[in-house]
Amino acid sequence: MIIDFHTHVFSPRVKQNRRQYIEKDPCFAMLYSDKKARLTTADELIDSMDKDGIDISVMVNTGWTTHELCVETNDYILESIARFPRRLIGFCAVQPQSCEAAVAEIERCSKGGVKGIGELRPDTQLFDFGDEEIMPPIVEVLQKNRLILLTHTSEPVGHDYSGKGVITPDRLYPFITRYPDVTIVCAHWGGGLPFYALMPEVKEALKNVYFDTAASPFLYQPQVYQQVSQLVGAERILFGSDYPLLAQSRVLQEIRAADLTGEAKDLILAGNARRLLDL
Repeated sequence: MIIDFHTHVFSPRVKQNRRQYIEKDPCFAMLYSDKKARLTTADELIDSMDKDGIDISVMVNTGWTTHELCVETNDYILESIARFPRRLIGFCAVQPQSCEAAVAEIERCSKGGVKGIGELRPDTQLFDFGDEEIMPPIVEVLQKNRLILLTHTSEPVGHDYSGKGVITPDRLYPFITRYPDVTIVCAHWGGGLPFYALMPEVKEALKNVYFDTAASPFLYQPQVYQQVSQLVGAERILFGSDYPLLAQSRVLQEIRAADLTGEAKDLILAGNARRLLDL
């Protein structure tokens, strides 16, 4: 089995009215103003999965700045997992600043079958992981429903790119230590957070934290798989492609070619995701 833990889809309505959503939402505008940035539907994702031999994909939403856009796009994800229950898993979007409405939306989506929230983008959604008013209710409802939190992360150094953001390890680490019982998935290798696991206290704090490989070929040399496996363990890595930014096959081939044991590759490609998603 192969599970892609990080893909993005949008409804035909969003795809057909890209300009309208660019005007509505600054996060969407940042990511999709360029016409070369692909927008794909759930049906197109299924076609990609069939082509590349992917059994299950996790559809993560994006960091919409308004509660209304979160609800609208969550509806499509809920509809998609209902249509393809054996192939697709959904994560819902929330705007934590909406507070009570965000909590209610998590409850609604949980009842609809989602497995988590994300991809959160605190910088563009204008909230702080350290906010002691809005974050505790979000964490409480996640724990109540046994949901995962998936957040965008980025590197404090290196090249700039559209959507990179500023959710760097130093901003994320206090949240991780404040809520050690929350299952957290840090996209894009956690912005390099695993490398700090050479510090004993950091490695201890990362026991409930996972790192997906979304967009890895754009960020790191292939040795990253071996290095992070040595630092935090292959059991903390999740295959994620960031489709349609990258073809699912591209990251899949990179993992298969990595200098890892067969057991480690099996964990990254499916075993860890199966455990996290309770499949």
